[in-house]
Amino acid sequence: MSGRDPFCQPRRFGRGAALTLVFASVLAAGAATGSFPDPAPKGAAGAAGPADTAGHHEDVARAAAEAMAAGKSPMEAAERAVSRSGDRWGAVYSQGEYQEFEEALDGQYTGVGLWARRERDGRIEVTKVAAGSPASSAGITKGDRLRSVDGEKVDGRPVTEVVSLLRGDATDAAAGTEVTLGLERGTHTWSRTLRRATLSTDSVTVQKAVGGVTVITVAAFTKGVGDDVQAAVRQAPAGSGIILDLRGNSGGLVTEAVTAASAFLDGGLVATYDVNGAERALHADPGGDTTRPLVALVDGGTMSAAELLTGALKDRGRAVVVGSRTFGKGSVQMPSRLPDGSVAELTVGHYRTPSGRGVDGKGIAPDVEADSTALTRAETVLSGLGDTT
Repeated sequence: MSGRDPFCQPRRFGRGAALTLVFASVLAAGAATGSFPDPAPKGAAGAAGPADTAGHHEDVARAAAEAMAAGKSPMEAAERAVSRSGDRWGAVYSQGEYQEFEEALDGQYTGVGLWARRERDGRIEVTKVAAGSPASSAGITKGDRLRSVDGEKVDGRPVTEVVSLLRGDATDAAAGTEVTLGLERGTHTWSRTLRRATLSTDSVTVQKAVGGVTVITVAAFTKGVGDDVQAAVRQAPAGSGIILDLRGNSGGLVTEAVTAASAFLDGGLVATYDVNGAERALHADPGGDTTRPLVALVDGGTMSAAELLTGALKDRGRAVVVGSRTFGKGSVQMPSRLPDGSVAELTVGHYRTPSGRGVDGKGIAPDVEADSTALTRAETVLSGLGDTT
């Protein structure tokens, strides 16, 4: 595992982005998927409208079935059908890829437990090692240089490619498989063979900033994140302000985003969405903290379920949004199983913020624009919203 947050680049980015964006930040550059309450589908960006969906699913399923009957690849046939449909974010995934996606939403991943970044000179440097992980047990520490993975040099390569090598994406490597890393620390170089493991992610981190401000960073909306956000709000010092940092948040489970919204709202509408033309609504639970000063920090990597939460807090007047325009991923997708066990994710509708605004392709504009100084600007804005000491 590698990167600034605990998710991974999916193994075939070119196939589509419905699944892709659950794997976030520097580790993914595609689109995120959200999961709506049953019986609704998952949220992701897309182009096909609700009126297209019935025939869309049937065409893809038919193409896969005909290919299987002819002894050809159902996945390849389904991919061609999705491509012809014009569904920009529609995609087809193998059983293994979809299982990996579901595990990620459960807050797990398969890897060695290290995060990395590419330096300006192209070198790959370890920035964090998860406690108890294979990388930690092997003695790898922050600041070590990663020189190669299974004999392939990594200098100058995008971090996403390094992630793919560490995970063994090309061979669908599972927990227990081996990966050999070439490492460097100062003038010392060595290699170490590790066994990949199933590890848990930490999608919510809480820090204290200047003036008693609590910064709650949510990397993705995996299972349990909503409860973690609520716990962080309850544990924040009485009367102190909160910065909800959603920068680089690729989305995830929409139900978790709604639970997180419930930490700051006393019931009421979070979003509406349509599936095959039928409109449905998502509501916050009553009893949230509605008086504590709140700033939502966003950027172009804030997507899907994270945009849904941002839109609710902005439209309901609960938070000042600071940063840059969000990605603009506001459509709904439904997964369907194909004859060979692979899964097609196809667009079936879109969601809207409480004021009725669509997000897909537009994003959400911040109330206060900021770039590299966004956190400092957020603290300044927060100080003007009320007593944060």
